[in-house]
Order: sequence, then C-alpha cells, then structure tokens
Amino acid sequence: MANKDLKSTTDRRRFIGSIASGAAAMGLATLTPSLNLHAEEKNNSSNNPDDPELVFKNLKGKHRIVFDVTKPNGLMPFAWPRVFIMTNMATGTPEKDNNVVVVLRHDGIPYAFEDKIWSKYNFGEMFEVHDAEKKPVSRNPFWKPAEGTYKVPGIGVVKIGINELQDSGVQFVVCNAAMTVYSAVAAEKMKMKSEDVYNEWKSALLPGITPVPSGVWAVGRAQEYKCAYCYAG
Repeated sequence: MANKDLKSTTDRRRFIGSIASGAAAMGLATLTPSLNLHAEEKNNSSNNPDDPELVFKNLKGKHRIVFDVTKPNGLMPFAWPRVFIMTNMATGTPEKDNNVVVVLRHDGIPYAFEDKIWSKYNFGEMFEVHDAEKKPVSRNPFWKPAEGTYKVPGIGVVKIGINELQDSGVQFVVCNAAMTVYSAVAAEKMKMKSEDVYNEWKSALLPGITPVPSGVWAVGRAQEYKCAYCYAG
C-alpha cells in the first residue's frame, strides 16, 4: 500500500475511533439525540419531499429489490441492478413492473455527486475509488459514461451508468447522516466551515438522487415495502 493510501486509511480509522471514544465518554444516550438533531436539521433544509418515505410508497412493481452500497465495489453496485432488470424481463416481467432501489451509504456516498465535488474534495483518495492503474479517480465514473464504456464478457456492452439505470426506473437514495459526517471531515481537513461544505455537497447531488435520513433507515424502509435485500458493496 502506498504511503498516501496508508495515510488516508489511517486518518479515517482515527476519525472513526474518535467518534467511538467520544460516545463511550458521553454515553450513547447523550450522543444519539445530538447526532439525530443535526441530521434532521440538514435534511429539512434539502429539497427532499416532505415525506422521506415517498420513494418507497411509490413502489408498485411485481418484483422489488434494494441494493445496499456501503463502499465502492467496482461495477457491482451498478451491474447488479441491470442484471436484476434484464433477467426479470427475460423471464416474463416487463421492465416497468420491476422496482429497484439503490442505497448509497457510508463509503458508498461519493457516487451520488457531480464531478466537480469529486475533483475538489479528492473523492478518489478519500473513498478509495481507483482506476485500472490503481490511481484515485477524479470524476464520478458512473455518471453519464461514454457509450460502450462498460462491457461484460459473454454479454457485451451494458448500460450501467446511473443516468441509464434511472432511465430504466432505478431509484437512487443517499445517506444524509453520512453526508453530514464526511462533509465535516472534509471541512476540517481543508479548514473550511462544515456547514458550507455540507451545503455545497447537497447542491451537487446528481439529478434524481434523493437524500434520506440515513442509509440504514432506507434499507429498513425498503424491506418494509416488500423489497428483497441484496448487499452490493
């Protein structure tokens, strides 16, 4: 592992460790309301619908699934939704009768943002998203990829860009709690105000991606609305 990658991993572990130590010192009962209030305030200032469950209430398809994306995992968070749709179509269910929700949470949240945020905040290094040469990427590789970018042996070109999946009815949601935490980490590192960084990230969410109170909240709600669960990274 390169020194830079090692430092990034160490910094993130140190930060997570500091949260755990703080929780132990104050007690979870003290820490939890504070975090919930902070996330709720941020969420209410976003462009979310008044009802954060609206994405799930609108699921009417015959076959429903939620893909849980907790970290970058190559093509998988985007290939599997396409495979789900394709194979259901092959077995008699029209595309419109399939519901897919992709939950971007924890280290999986960078895929929810425009390229300008990737480059400014060095998301490739922060979230360990690398290209074929193991270098951190500087743009969102799954937003409007060039035609033919992604191919699967035996299948050929597959349309797994976020925009292409959205055209097939796939819903993407992103964890507001993770946005709050990671934007604060980035702000501290760059000596900026956490509120300013959070608001910048929020304004740079890709079209059609819905912030939800937390990723685990979304995974739970999806299953309450009859979505099968699949871990995707």
